[in-house]
Amino acid sequence: MMDFVMRCRPYVLGGVLAVVASVALAVQPDEVLDDPALEARARDISAGLRCLVCQNESIDESNASLAKDLRLLVRERLVAGDTDAEVVAFIVDRYGEFVLLKPTTGGWNWLLWASGPGLFVIALGMGVVYIRRRGQVPAGGEAGLSEEEQKRLDELLKD
Repeated sequence: MMDFVMRCRPYVLGGVLAVVASVALAVQPDEVLDDPALEARARDISAGLRCLVCQNESIDESNASLAKDLRLLVRERLVAGDTDAEVVAFIVDRYGEFVLLKPTTGGWNWLLWASGPGLFVIALGMGVVYIRRRGQVPAGGEAGLSEEEQKRLDELLKD
């Protein structure tokens, strides 16, 4: 077993390095701002914006050309003197709220946020009603049997 682990170690290490390198290479050196404070703000904003091509990655992690364009746009707006909120508002106005990795809870989005817990409460209520009705005996006998069937059942149970 130890021999197998020793043989696989370089491959595992290579895989980990490849994953780390792919994330690290998303922001190209020519995109990085000279001012470390502005670059930190740009990275913070980019981490909260969705890549419209990849859809499950931030633009900071994505290698798509549209993500690069958005990263450059964020940096241009910051260099122009916009605040973080103004940069995000500009991009949301341009691309819609879908570009946010964490959408807002205002407006019609409250319906989406409330639908999960609402459906859970409805399902829970239906489950309680089902369990209560399952234990009730229907009218007309123990299990809805006619008198003749009930007598036959009683006879069989006596034996």
